[in-house]
Amino acid sequence: DSLEKLAMVGSGNFGSALVRILGQNALRHDIFDNEVKLYVYEEMIDGKPLTEIINETNENVKYLKGAKFTPNVKAVPDLAEAVKGATMVCFCLPHQFLKPLMPTIKESVAPGAKVLSAIKGIDFDDNGVVLISDLLRQGLNADCSVLMGANVANDMASDQFCETTIGYKDAKNGELFKLAFDAPALKVGTVPDTVGVELCGALKNIVAIGAGYSDGLGYGGNTKAALIRIGLKEMIKFCKMFYPTAGIDDDTFLESCGVADLITTCFGGRNRKCAEAYAKANKAKTLEEIEAEILQGQKLQGTLTAKEVNHILKMKNLERAPRFLSDRRAHPGAPLFATPTALCLSLVP
Repeated sequence: DSLEKLAMVGSGNFGSALVRILGQNALRHDIFDNEVKLYVYEEMIDGKPLTEIINETNENVKYLKGAKFTPNVKAVPDLAEAVKGATMVCFCLPHQFLKPLMPTIKESVAPGAKVLSAIKGIDFDDNGVVLISDLLRQGLNADCSVLMGANVANDMASDQFCETTIGYKDAKNGELFKLAFDAPALKVGTVPDTVGVELCGALKNIVAIGAGYSDGLGYGGNTKAALIRIGLKEMIKFCKMFYPTAGIDDDTFLESCGVADLITTCFGGRNRKCAEAYAKANKAKTLEEIEAEILQGQKLQGTLTAKEVNHILKMKNLERAPRFLSDRRAHPGAPLFATPTALCLSLVP
């Protein structure tokens, strides 16, 4: 049996939008086994397990309401069973939940399985930045591609046209994952630059928080455009500062994972939305309270990434460096945060 067997670990808003496409493509292409398994962290919805509801209605009623999966997508609450024998495993869950799952996954997947991360965040250790794809490569001893792009899940769910970018290290695996995700309403571009693609996906959420603050404080499109432009320059600077030898290609920033994702996240997206509510509440509520209220169980990645970037900047004594690294005190007249770095530094005491 030489068919590629697909599994998705993570069934939130974006994971559900992606697995919906995997289900359609598994039926469309002969190279894939028809069944696509979806690992769902089990929870009760009106007294009924979410996996049962998904399998009966072909819909994730909690995280992607109104969007139907093809019936070959099977929700599974047991992680080992969900990835058993899988040759292509995709990950889309908040990265803070990833590490404990890896030993189980490593035991259950097919030997030589290929993985793909659609996780928008970064981690850090004593040396600085740790990429989620590297955690997966080491934890699973597998080749890892990365998918990032201007992909607001609720728009994808209604098949509005969008693009995404897959960064790969192994070209053959990059092409396989492209085949798994490319669809009439989702055009996949591929680039041999996993690091640039992944960092764009993580860092743009910080800029989106700045954009949300700008909206909440009543500033218009000009201010937001300035934030996006400065934010993009800072993202590029951060990438090149921490990964000078990774071969990050300038063109990556012009792919869907770069400028396009930055724009859509600063105009839509949960990070912008929660930051706007936070600015309007004028410190009457914490970001955590707003997250719980607005997102109903989904998680903000921007605040987490900002804290991690903050930690890394302080660790490397870069709070006073220029740009991705300047703060409000240096710009007393600035309407909000002069740069997303200032935002990072403000979010942590």
